Amino acid sequence: MRFSTLKELALVCVSEGKPIHLIMLEDQAKESGRTAEQEWDKMKDYYGIMKEAVIKGISSEKTSRSGLTGGDAKRVYEYTHRPDASLEPFTGKAMAYALAVSEVNASMGRIVATPTAGSCGVIPGVFVSSQERFGWTDDHMVNGLFTAGAIGYIIANNSFISGAEGGCQAEIGSAIGMAAGALVELKGGTPAQAVHAVGLALKNTLGLICDPVGGLVEIPCIVRNGFGAVNALAAADMALSGVRSVIPSDEVIQVMLEVGSAMPDIHRETARGGLAQTPTGKQIIEQLTKNKKKPLL
Repeated sequence: MRFSTLKELALVCVSEGKPIHLIMLEDQAKESGRTAEQEWDKMKDYYGIMKEAVIKGISSEKTSRSGLTGGDAKRVYEYTHRPDASLEPFTGKAMAYALAVSEVNASMGRIVATPTAGSCGVIPGVFVSSQERFGWTDDHMVNGLFTAGAIGYIIANNSFISGAEGGCQAEIGSAIGMAAGALVELKGGTPAQAVHAVGLALKNTLGLICDPVGGLVEIPCIVRNGFGAVNALAAADMALSGVRSVIPSDEVIQVMLEVGSAMPDIHRETARGGLAQTPTGKQIIEQLTKNKKKPLL
């Protein structure tokens, strides 16, 4: 890659007069040995899977295999159309779509891990709802996925993207940053604005622990995807309005590394702390254990 930091990425874009997505596409093709067309077609397939997951999740009341979650996306989607809903419809739709994809993941459906399965709903929630709102083509959205990919590549190589390593700030936080930066470019923002959006997004998820109840990617993972989509929209709008991340985004990524490294193991996807060890969390774990021991009929 021609870049290893967000600052370097923005400088390459300026020096070559190209958007982030094109720089990423060219570099990805060079590293993989495939043509740019092949890489682009593969990414288009991924976007198709994302949209399928949104449609499946938003229309389903099916519960997960554990029986703990399911149907919330449909409920939220329907509520967003009420005149007394606090969020305007398109923002509510982004939240509902993010929940939808996460519920599909929990029910063992097909999703794209962006950047992980635990945070798979944020980018589809932001992308699909924005596409519907602004009438963008699938091709435009695929370009946005390359932008998100460039941001994720930088975060992964300078900090964390997995909850087991750095807490949920690494999973949900990275997804929010990727979605926010990509949305800025999709809406015509500059590479510098996209970079600021990443910093604005990440700094507001610093310290978020990973505490899955029962060790399953359901509680609180699914609702965090919904809130994450809304946060990404806000970060993108802030950056496009001219708000800057006073602490440079690359430094925010380093802080995420510092915080994640200092985070106790019980708060890093082990289910030994946080919400997983509340009285209710323990009851859920006990019930799941009993269900596993039941003989198959």
